[in-house]
Amino acid sequence: MSLYGVMRTGVSGMNAQSNKLSTVSDNIANVNTTGYKRASTEFSSLILKSGSGNYDSGAVETKVRYAISDGGNTQYTTSTTDLRVQGNGFFVVSNANNTQQYLTRAGSFVPDSQGNLVNGAGFYLLGQPGNVTNFSQNSLSGMQIVNIAQVSQVPVPSTAGTLTTGNLDPKAAVIAGPPGPASYSSKSSIVAYNNIGQAVTLDVYMSHTATAAGSDTWQIGVYDSATGTSLGAATTFTFDTTAAGRGALAAASPTGLAFTVPGGAAMTFDLSNLTQVGTDFSFKATVNGSVPSAIDKVDIDDAGHVTAILKNGQQLTLYTIMLADVASPDNLTPEPGNVYSTNMNSGNAQVGNAGTGGLGTIQSSALEDSNVDLADELTGMIEAQRGFTANSKSFQTGSDLLDVVVNLKR
Repeated sequence: MSLYGVMRTGVSGMNAQSNKLSTVSDNIANVNTTGYKRASTEFSSLILKSGSGNYDSGAVETKVRYAISDGGNTQYTTSTTDLRVQGNGFFVVSNANNTQQYLTRAGSFVPDSQGNLVNGAGFYLLGQPGNVTNFSQNSLSGMQIVNIAQVSQVPVPSTAGTLTTGNLDPKAAVIAGPPGPASYSSKSSIVAYNNIGQAVTLDVYMSHTATAAGSDTWQIGVYDSATGTSLGAATTFTFDTTAAGRGALAAASPTGLAFTVPGGAAMTFDLSNLTQVGTDFSFKATVNGSVPSAIDKVDIDDAGHVTAILKNGQQLTLYTIMLADVASPDNLTPEPGNVYSTNMNSGNAQVGNAGTGGLGTIQSSALEDSNVDLADELTGMIEAQRGFTANSKSFQTGSDLLDVVVNLKR
């Protein structure tokens, strides 16, 4: 082993300890960074082949390992757009124009001026529009930036209604029209919405037309309350008045009433709950659709469904947040902004719905803390400092011995 070898080995050791100090410093600096994953320095010896009776000094090599698969503690917040992954997987994020996608566990998202969800590092959360199930792909591309403001002030026209409870009185007197039909037995009104969100009052007229053994026949038609205009031909319904039927709709009778809302969409009204028994007339119904309404708040469930709750009470699923995972998360490549990119060692990303295929679930109003243990890092700092000092002594000793050799000829 030459004196120069002693000095080179000492320098190698000091470089290795410097690398450890660098990772320790980064860990301490990011102890409060959301979703940060601890880095550690691993040492390995480099031994050179030596001849008989000689020893050739080697060196020490370092490799940085990232504890990406180790989860951090949960920090609870009051913001529904603060998200954490419970279990395996990562959020898929992108740059502003969605040309480059990354993985991250940092879920501190807030809406920007356009309503797009972006985290503190400037990366935008990606998902699939609407309520998407059974999603699977092996690429991070093809998804859209999650936006929670795009449905503000959008009316929803009525397309369906349901009779929750209703009864036709078989002894109801015949009333002469107009408006509406020439005569009718009972009348009720419902409110629907046209294409621009205006409320339209619809009158439902029910006329008892025939009585036979074991059955009664009625005609039901819908009219525009404002004009008295029929919205379609009246539909005939038959009720089973036998002991077995007990006043329910006959099996061969239609159960739906189809018409078009004035200025709106085609609508089908479900009358399957309608009966004819010997009590007073009753008619209670629900109709979908709504007036234009802004978003009141946004909820995100554990499956990643981003639901907008409008001020009128309506709920709309805007996006489904997907999660991604790789075969070897600890081998992902760290990028600036607390994000990761895939490589050959990590494997390709597999994207799917949260809570399926081994992926974790999404927790709203929560963040994942850094997985750095400050006590461990301070201990590692002391160890690296001592190791650096010891290696500097090796270098210093080699230098002193070299001075002795140089002075031999004096």
